[in-house]
Amino acid sequence: MIKESALLTPPETLRDGSNSRKVFIKTYGCQMNVYDSTRMSDALARDGYQPTEDMEEADLVLLNTCHIREKAAEKVYSALGRLRDMKKRKAADGREMMIGVTGCVAQAEGEEILRRAPAVDVVIGPQTYHRLPDALRRAKGGERVVDTEYALEDKFEHLPAPERATIRARGVTAFLTVQEGCDKFCTFCVVPYTRGSEVSRPVAQIVEEAEKLVAGGVREITLLGQNVNAWHGAGPKGESWSLGDLLYRLAEIPGLARLRYTTSHPRDMDDRLIGAHRDLRELMPYLHLPVQSGSNRILKAMNRRHNTSEYLALLDRIREARPDIALSGDFIVGFPGETDQDFEDTLRLVEEVRYAQAFSFKYSTRPGTPGAELKDQVPEEIKAERLERLQALLLKQQQEFAQGCIGKVIDLLLEKPGRMPGQLIGRSPWLQSVNVDAKASQIGDIINVRITGTGTNSLFAEVA
Repeated sequence: MIKESALLTPPETLRDGSNSRKVFIKTYGCQMNVYDSTRMSDALARDGYQPTEDMEEADLVLLNTCHIREKAAEKVYSALGRLRDMKKRKAADGREMMIGVTGCVAQAEGEEILRRAPAVDVVIGPQTYHRLPDALRRAKGGERVVDTEYALEDKFEHLPAPERATIRARGVTAFLTVQEGCDKFCTFCVVPYTRGSEVSRPVAQIVEEAEKLVAGGVREITLLGQNVNAWHGAGPKGESWSLGDLLYRLAEIPGLARLRYTTSHPRDMDDRLIGAHRDLRELMPYLHLPVQSGSNRILKAMNRRHNTSEYLALLDRIREARPDIALSGDFIVGFPGETDQDFEDTLRLVEEVRYAQAFSFKYSTRPGTPGAELKDQVPEEIKAERLERLQALLLKQQQEFAQGCIGKVIDLLLEKPGRMPGQLIGRSPWLQSVNVDAKASQIGDIINVRITGTGTNSLFAEVA
């Protein structure tokens, strides 16, 4: 366990008397990695590192990696090969560049990264990125650092809060991680092995971070967790709160206009959370609730711990509480042993649910997961054909949902400039991107607009 004093070591002063360095962070994967990258940036800011979008001018390059997709590690090693060449080129010009690998590939590969990529200076797991500044100081002393042990201390307590100006520069929406890890052990998933068991942040810590975000101009917060609705944090008196309880509390923060959360598991949708969808105008009518398959046989093989009847009954309860809710989901096709009938069951489920949005993927093995050991792997050509059929159906439903929005008057949170002059982009309550003519000074405002048309991945609107 690293001592707190090491975490608070003052920043090193450069030869020119300044503390300024540049850091480039490449983020792979999910929203939680996006959040982790911002918190790493906050931690490094205290050591004089300023973010840059130009890798060429960076003194430090971090790859914040994801291990969910196929061949994730090989893609990282490929990127490290290019960085090795850049590091050599800069060294020839008398410029130093450090390289770090963080996130889930770092957790899974550990020392192997240093062996295969000698240009890497530090390897930091997702539970220890609060130690990154100290690891970099050690690396400057000539040590190649690997820190992937699960931290005994609470990393969030050691991470510095961003300056108000930094929050404002990041925009009017923000992610906030409240839960990490997963105890479900779905047979296709590496998360329990790379992120560890479920850990929930306490209420006071979350509320404090949310209040600071709002004070910096954030209007919408999305709560994040590998299994976010399994969150059970310690309340003000040490009692256990549920995610529904937390949402009710966050909705009380003045100036916080919108709340969202992702990603959820059907087994953890309790009455309190469903009640929050009914009662809180701040909680947006959008729910990402992965089912993964429409076949009970495959769901059992996946260790999903729910069946299709339970899933559909749950959706009925949610829709009764919030009739205008838009549903999103995840699907895996070609899980080992999936038959034509199993796949047809998935198509029938999709037809019955009618998703506003969904994500679908071909199954790919992950070393170390139970699914990798299963026999009866589905041939690639069959997986590809099934995925094409499923995605065509999901796209049709997404387009129908968008078409159904035409003519509706909705609240739109204006987030950023659009591609055209005089145009801003915002998000609908159902998470759709919406283009509307508005002034840049209105960013952060919530206005009434009427949906007038649909694009490939967005909507168009006029001020109502």
